This record gives sequence, structure tokens and C-alpha cells, in this order.
Amino acid sequence: MTLQTESAEKTADAETQTNESGAFSKGRYAGIDDGEYWKNWKWQVRHAVRSIDMVQKVLGITFDPKEREELQKTVEKFPISITPYYLSLIDTEDYRNDPIFRQAFPSPAELIVENYELSDPLAEDKDSPCECITHRYPDRVLFLVSNTCAMYCRHCTRKRKVGDKDSIPDREKILEGIAYIRENTQIRDVLLSGGDPFMLSDESLDWILTELTAIPHVEVIRIGTRVPVVLPFRITNELVDILKKHKPIWINTQFNHPKEMTPSAQAAVAKLVDAGIPLGNQSVLLARINDCLVIMKELVHQLVKNRIRPYYLYQCDLSEGISHFRTPIAKGIEIMESLIGHTSGFAVPRYVVDAPGGGGKIPVSPNYLLTWSVNKVVLRNYEGIICTYQEPAGYDRIICDQKCDACKLQLNIRNADESKVVGVAKLLADYDDTTTLIPENNERLDRREDETN
Repeated sequence: MTLQTESAEKTADAETQTNESGAFSKGRYAGIDDGEYWKNWKWQVRHAVRSIDMVQKVLGITFDPKEREELQKTVEKFPISITPYYLSLIDTEDYRNDPIFRQAFPSPAELIVENYELSDPLAEDKDSPCECITHRYPDRVLFLVSNTCAMYCRHCTRKRKVGDKDSIPDREKILEGIAYIRENTQIRDVLLSGGDPFMLSDESLDWILTELTAIPHVEVIRIGTRVPVVLPFRITNELVDILKKHKPIWINTQFNHPKEMTPSAQAAVAKLVDAGIPLGNQSVLLARINDCLVIMKELVHQLVKNRIRPYYLYQCDLSEGISHFRTPIAKGIEIMESLIGHTSGFAVPRYVVDAPGGGGKIPVSPNYLLTWSVNKVVLRNYEGIICTYQEPAGYDRIICDQKCDACKLQLNIRNADESKVVGVAKLLADYDDTTTLIPENNERLDRREDETN
């Protein structure tokens, strides 16, 4: 039995166990902060806080009856689940502004659904050839192997799935996903996500990784997880030993605020990095949490200090009920201006908008290329200094016709990619005679077609 199934079955009586055990006390946890239970990740999962009443009891706070009623309505649509560890990080003296509280605890604002918000904003279901797979990019797939998380983040883009017992992928569905990957030889990169793959049992995760690494064309396996942030004790020596068996594995986590980089979190990521596993971080830009130049710079510094490469800074998706987390893209650009040139290059994430409707990640950045002519390019740096770059006068242009055997370049590479390009790259390709990309339903061209007919 996988842990995700075990956890789901025990959800109903978790609060009963919590109350009967006496493990919680008003204001804080009684006698277990340094004990063997506190650092036992299965204990943390069993005692996840799943009710507003328990949050009030643990934190020693009280909501007025009207607010309590609105909060309950929110929980009925979007359930609550917070690990005792993550809950313990909240500053009870200023909990409403606390970044941990705001990411973990429901808000009545989640019931406000704007007309442009979607249950599946990235159209993952539409790009799904089988239940657990999303195949959007040519050479890589998203493999949803779990719908269980250690904590339900209030800004989650997959609120429609996480915590839904009816959509827990069983072994048969996982095998369908593995079969799809095996049959499509262009897939070289597999991203395990969910939910959280690390909420599977060690045995289940080991089995999935074994199946994937046995597929010859799979070169890289990535794991997306928030466990080091909200449940760092899950990173056990046994789990690390399993991950070390299956190379190469890359792990991306999600630290959104410097406050999350606790000693326990640092110890967890150190285990992974010391085992030779590269770590990246994918932060989400969240209003009133990290939409601050100072906070974001401190976060990326904390990340690189702990050997985690800042990878993405995500613009918040158009998911249902999270408009209160969303910032203007202009805020993200402002933050990037404060990072590029102002700190180490490897500490600067790529700011991206995951395009609604399944368009994929679109990089967004301040403009550093101001203008250009045939001979010169005009650029500006982070300080505002404007300079010119002289273009080469005698560039010996290599025309690519995909006849690699006759190419002047030495192509001593294995499995050269001969796939056809798409999008703007198609317009730039010498071997393709496409001159124009035409969106569907263009009125002018449709009219031209009608006149011809």
C-alpha cells in the first residue's frame, strides 16, 4: 500500500487521533518539539491539521463567528491540510500578515471566482493522452504520479485534483503512463509531479523510478516537490539512498519566502545535494507574501547559500479562487530589475508566465536591447548605462538545410535532433520555406478566402 492511499484512508480519523493523543496544546505543541515524534514524517502526516478549530487551538487565536462561517464555506470547497511543522513557523503575534499563514490557511477570497479564471488554466487535461500524462513540449512530459500533498497550498494551480480521493492514480494508471513514455521515443525528459511524488511510499517511488530509468530514451527524470519546505523530515536517509540509485535525477522544490529556509529545511536539502542530486527552486510570485524586492533578493541569496539554483519565478496562474494572490506582471519585471546585475547571475531566476490555455512557459524580462541597425546594436545595462555593440562585417553565415553530412561544423554529437521546428523558430530556419505564421480565425484572411471561393 502506498503512503498516499494510507494517508487518504486515515484522513477521517486524523483529527480524532490528534485530540486523543494530547500532542497539541493551545498556543504550541506540548513536549514533542525536540522529541522523536516531531521529526517523524509519518507522524507529521497523520497529525496534519485539517480543521479551522484545530488551527485556532494550536495557534491560540480566535475568529469571530461571521468570519468563522465564511472560512468554513471556503474549506468545504478547498480543503485545509497543514503539517504541524509548517504551522509551527507562523508568528502568532502577527498571523494575518505572516507569509506561512497566508500560504497555508484558507481565505474567504478563495470563493471569489473571476470570469477569466479556470479550473484547469494551463489546459493540462486537454494535452493529456492518458490520465496521468500531460504532453505539451516535444521531448518531455509531465507525469502526475500522486494527488496527495503534505500541505494544501492555497495558491495551488491544481486545486481541482489535489486531495480528491477519487482521482488518486492507482498502479494501472501509472503503468499506462509508463507505457506511453516507452512508446514515444522522442521523450527524453520526464517530470514527476502531482500532488507530491515524495508523498508516495519509498517502495512505490522506487518502482516508478526503476521503470522509467529502464526506458532507453529517457535521459533525465525530474521530481517536483514541496516536501523540503513543508515537511523536511520526509527527506530520510532511506529516501536519499533510493534516489541515488536512479541517475540522473533533478529535483525542483518551491521556497517562496526566506522564512521557510529553517534549519530543518536546510538539513533536508543538504542531504539531497550531498548525495549528488542537483536542486532547483521554482518560486511563485504571491501578493503580500514575496512581492517585495528585499524579500525576493534575500530568498535567492538563501537558496544559493544552500546550494539550490533559483530556476523559475512564476507569475501566479489564472486558477479559480486565487486572484488575491496575483500581482501585475509589472511587479515581476520590477523585481527582475532589482536582481539582474544587482546580484550573482546564477542567483537570478527566469521570470515566466505559464500561458493560459496550454501555451507553455513564456519568459518575461526587462528590456535591455533598445534598438539596432545593420551595423550596431544599442544595449543598456542594469545601471542604465547605454552602449553600442558593433556587429561583425564579415560574418560567414552558415545556412542550415539539415544536410548534416555536408555541414562545415563538426557534428560529433549523439542522436542529432532532426525534428521539425515550430513557432517563430520555424520562420528562422533556413531549411523551411514558411514565411508567415497565421493565427486561426483571422478575419481579413478568412474574408480573402471567401472572396476567392
